[in-house]
Parts: sequence; C-alpha cells; structure tokens
Amino acid sequence: MSRGAGPGRPAAATLLALGVGLVPAAGVRAADATGAEAPATQAVAFGLVFETVHLPGHERLGLVGGHLLFDLGQGLWLGPVTYGAATGQRGGFFVGGVELQRRWALGQGLTVAAGLSLGGGGGAAAPVGNGLMLRPAVALLQDIGPLQAGLTWSSVRFPGTAIRSQQAGLLLAWRGRFDHWPLARLGERVPADQRSGLGFDSFAVTSAQHRAGSAATGPQRFQLVGARLAQRRDAQGSDWGLEAAAAAQGSAAGYMEILAHASQAWALTEGLTLGLRGAVGLGGGGGVPTGGGALQRLDGTLSLALQPGWRVGAAWGRTHGATPSLHARRAELWLAADLEPAALPGSPGRTGTVRRSTWGGALLHIAPTLRGDGSRRAVDALGLVLERAVGEHAYFTGQTYSALGGGAGGYSVGLIGGGWATRAAPVGWQAGAELLAGGAGGGGVRGSSGALLMAQVWAGHRLGAADQQLRLGLGALASSAGGPARPAATLSWTAAFGQPGP
Repeated sequence: MSRGAGPGRPAAATLLALGVGLVPAAGVRAADATGAEAPATQAVAFGLVFETVHLPGHERLGLVGGHLLFDLGQGLWLGPVTYGAATGQRGGFFVGGVELQRRWALGQGLTVAAGLSLGGGGGAAAPVGNGLMLRPAVALLQDIGPLQAGLTWSSVRFPGTAIRSQQAGLLLAWRGRFDHWPLARLGERVPADQRSGLGFDSFAVTSAQHRAGSAATGPQRFQLVGARLAQRRDAQGSDWGLEAAAAAQGSAAGYMEILAHASQAWALTEGLTLGLRGAVGLGGGGGVPTGGGALQRLDGTLSLALQPGWRVGAAWGRTHGATPSLHARRAELWLAADLEPAALPGSPGRTGTVRRSTWGGALLHIAPTLRGDGSRRAVDALGLVLERAVGEHAYFTGQTYSALGGGAGGYSVGLIGGGWATRAAPVGWQAGAELLAGGAGGGGVRGSSGALLMAQVWAGHRLGAADQQLRLGLGALASSAGGPARPAATLSWTAAFGQPGP
C-alpha cells in the first residue's frame, strides 16, 4: 500500500483527496550517472489549523484541520485535507476532502494563501444534511526557520443546511519533499540513500478491543479495525507516525479515531522487542459519548520479526478522554510490513527494489440501503484509494470514504484488503479484482454499517502520457447489520509511481 497520503478517515492515516492522483506526475527529474531516469522530487507543505465554528443554536465546535499540499507550479498547491472536532460536544465529527490553494510571496518571509476545501463528512448528530462541506479561506503566513505560522480567515458551509460560519483561526505549517522513481525502473535495485514518498517506513493492519464502562453507564465494548503508518527512528523499531481505526461492530458502528503516535522500543532478544507507545488525537461517533473528541493513549508493546520485512505485535494499555466511554482498557494485535528498505537512511550501501505505488481520489455509490427512519436511499461518498504492489500482479489496498450525498452526512467507510490486476500496458486498458474488509457507520445508514466486506472488479484506462488512470469498479457491499449485499460502484482517478522497497 502506498504511503503517499497519510491520514484520511479511518483506514490510514488520515487524509482524503479527489484528484490528488494528478499530483505525483509532476516534479523535477533528471538522469543518473548511467543515463537512466533518476528519481523526481516535488515540494510538499504540511499544515495544521485550529478554528472555532459556530453551529445553529449558538453552539461552538472547535475544529482541528490538517492538510498535505503538493506544489503544482505557478503558485498552485493541491492535496488532501481532513478536519475533526477537538472541543465542544461533537466528538466524532470528521470531514475529509481536497484543498486547492494559490500562494503569493510578499517578501520578508511573508506569504498570502487563498484556497478552497471541498469535502464530505459530519457525525455526532451534527445537522450537516448530505455532508458536503465547502470552506473558502485566506491565510497570512510568516516564515520562522523551517516552519510557517500565521492567521486564517475562513467560511464553513454545508449547502442546504443552516451551518454558515465565518471565523478566524491559527495555522502552523512546515515544508517537506516527495521523492518518487519512474515506472520504467520497476523491479530494479537502486540506491536508496534517503526515504522516498512521504517518508514512512512501515504500514500495519491493526485490530483492537475497546473495553470501557462504569457502574453508571454499564459496560461498553467494541472492536476497532484500522491501519498505522510509521517512520523508524532507530534499528530497534522506535518510531513515530499516524494511525486511524473504525469500529467494526454494530453497537458502535460509526465510531472512529485518528491519532499521531510515538514509541520507544528495547531489544530483548534477536527480533523480539518490548516498548511503550503514546498517542494523541481525536475520536468519537457511532453513538459513543466522547465530549469534545480529544483523547490520549498509552500502551505497552511487544513485537516479533517473522521474516525480513514483516513483524507481528501486540499492545496493552489505556485510552483517556473527556467521558467515561473514553476511559477504556484496550488490547491490540497488528501485522506490519516494511515499505522502505530495512536499513535506515545513511546506512552504507542502502538499496531497494523499485515497486509500484498508486493513489488517487474516488467516488463511491451504494445502491439504496436501509436508513434509521425505515426509508431506503442511495449513498454517495468521496474517498481516497491507496495501493502498494507486492508482485507483478498482486497488491495491497486501503480505501476510505465520507458521504457527501444522499442525506447521509456523517457516514464513513474504511476498508483494507488485496487485489490482483493484469499487467499495466503503456496504453489501453487494465483490469483487476479486489476483496476488502473493514467498518462503516454514521449518518443514519443502517443497511451498510458495522463490519463490512466489499468485493469488486474494475477496468482502468490510461490517460495520456502520464502514469494516470481512470477506473470504473462494480461490486457489492455485505454488512454485519444483516440483509442482502448492496450493489456498489466506484469511479476513481489514480496515479502510479515507483518507490524503493525491501
């Protein structure tokens, strides 16, 4: 699976984008000493914003937003963005989407940025209608070494609802780079002096048991399925990164978490490590009372190397938040795979095999499904698709979606699985099939909530000379909520690029 996006809603990390598949085709590329195409480098910008949105009834909602923008040239930046409730009474309110921004340098380290975010989401019973959110904004930024800090002014609107809010905010940003290799060098061993992509070394699939409750509230238990992206800090496995998870159980369907984590590990024996992991982030939804949504976590961890590039692990710890429902014991199992060569950057002779990674934006349409009021309506959602090849035909994939149509604002889906595809041709068509599992919920959608299983076949056509593809997928969603599987269709725009792996 690709590391390119990070966070989005529940599956990985953390960020949704329609059209971000256009981005990796850009960048500066040259030839290496042998005359073969060298990796391309593209500037990226990370940002965090905090603002207070005014909801109907004089209610205030503190939002934390994160964006990852790619430099398209001529002052234009494009990339995924996500927002989540951090204060107020709407814990579990999340929106994911895409942001287009135009920047002007004023001199003396000052920059003005004007942009528009478009996304889908909701949750925590917020009156968001279909879930479509528009957020035009302007920001004034001042360089402070490698960072930028500044003020924003934005307008948050959910069309068709009474949510129309203007507010000031605070923004902190920093610059980075995105390196990738040409697909012509797939399968080659190449020097890997530094990390490629966005710099994550490993991807893990996680499954956790959340056990909370008190004498007043009674026991509350549910299963979480998710993903974790991490960057190693040392050879023992100490790392930092992003993680996301969603409830795969009907009683809490719609609950999700998005967190940043850091860990420290110590080697016990060859391949066996013991450690501590701390995380902070946002959580809520699915009828789980979480207050404003902020939460913290501390786990003890144990992990074992199975074979080069693969580890299995377990964690035991506690989650703390604003309500008893977030004062919980938790136990977690995970399976992790390396995305980068095992040796840390700077190691003598560090090399990797160039492997295909793919990411892009997608639209998901689910046939009419049962709602909480007894009606049946279709659902339309905006999402992010990530893939990582593990062979010439096989690949891992992660997909996340947030509703923006069908009166299902707050409904979200997170899926992880695998697929098989025919060989990608320089021109013409490619076909594939996928099987994915995960969780979904929220937005009053009952017929396609809880634990999900999705199967689909797809056909893709390459677009122009770039490594981009337009795909149409047809399949079905089966849910633990019961009832027949619902027909589903996806339309996605993806881009492929090479990254050195194990």
